[in-house]
Amino acid sequence: MTGQSELAGKTALVTGANRGIGLETARGLAARGAAVVIACRDAARASETVATLRAECPDAEHRAVPLALDDLASVGSCVDALYDSLDGLDILVCNAGVFGIDHGHTAQGFEWHFGANCLGHFALTLDLLPLLARRPGARVVTVTSAMNRRGKLDFDDLDWRRRPYSKWQAYADSKLGNLLLAEELQRRLDGAGIPVLSLLSHPGYAATNSAWGGRSMKPTFAETIMLALGNALMAQSPAMGAAPSILAATDPSASGGELYGPSRLGGMRGPPARADKKLKPDPATALRLWQTAMTLTARNGDFLKPTPM
Repeated sequence: MTGQSELAGKTALVTGANRGIGLETARGLAARGAAVVIACRDAARASETVATLRAECPDAEHRAVPLALDDLASVGSCVDALYDSLDGLDILVCNAGVFGIDHGHTAQGFEWHFGANCLGHFALTLDLLPLLARRPGARVVTVTSAMNRRGKLDFDDLDWRRRPYSKWQAYADSKLGNLLLAEELQRRLDGAGIPVLSLLSHPGYAATNSAWGGRSMKPTFAETIMLALGNALMAQSPAMGAAPSILAATDPSASGGELYGPSRLGGMRGPPARADKKLKPDPATALRLWQTAMTLTARNGDFLKPTPM
C-alpha cells in the first residue's frame, strides 16, 4: 500500500518527464510525496509538467532543469545546475529515449539511439553518483525494453557508420546497453561499498506518443497502421507503463540489479512485479561496454573504486 507520505522529504529526478511514461512516472513519485525534478530538452513542456505536479501535489517543491541527452555538454550543464540546487538526490529515473529514428548522430558523433539512450544516461548517472551517495538507500532506475533481447552490440561499429542501418536493431542495441551498464554499475557500487541501488524497469507495451513525438521515429504508412492497431488492441496506459519504474524506485525489498516489468501477457502488460530478464548474465560484455562508455564520454570512475583499507 502506498501513501502520500511514502517519499516525503525525498527528491527524485526523472528524465524525459514531459510526456508519456516519463510524465506518469513523475506524477506517481510526486503523489507519493517526492519533490520531482523534470529533466528534458523542451522547456515549455517541462514548465507544463511542473505546473501539473504543483497543482496535483503542492506539498513538495517541483522544478525543471534543461537536459538534452544527445549532447554531453548539455548533460554537464544539467549536472552543474543540480549540484547548485540540491544537497542530495534519492531517486534517479533514466527514462528518456529516442525510438526508431532515422540514421543520425549526436552532437559528439554517436549514433542517436546509442548516444542518447545509452551514453547520455551513463554520463548523467556517473556524474550524479556523489549526489546520490549523500542519501542512504538512494536508487538509480534505468528504463530498458523487452527489445533488449534482440540487442547485439557491435563494438567495431557502435555508431553504424559501416553497417547497413536498422533503426529497430539500433534501438534494441541501446536498450541492451542500458541493461548491461545498469548491471555493471551495481557490481561497482557493491565493490566500492556505496549504498546506492542500481535497478532496471521496462514498461511492456504501453500506448504512448513516443513513436510520433520529438526526435523519435517518423513512421511509414504501414508502421503507422501497425502501431495504431497495437496501441488500440494490446497496449496498456502510460500510467501502467510507468508502474514498473515507480515500483523499482519504492519497493523496500528490492535488490540491486533486479528488473521490474508488467506481470502478464509475457511481460507486455499488467501490474508491475519483479521480472525475468530472459538473458544470461554477461559480465564480460558489460565490463567492455562500461570501459568503452567511460572512454567515449570522458568520464572518471574514481568514485566507484573500492576505498583502500
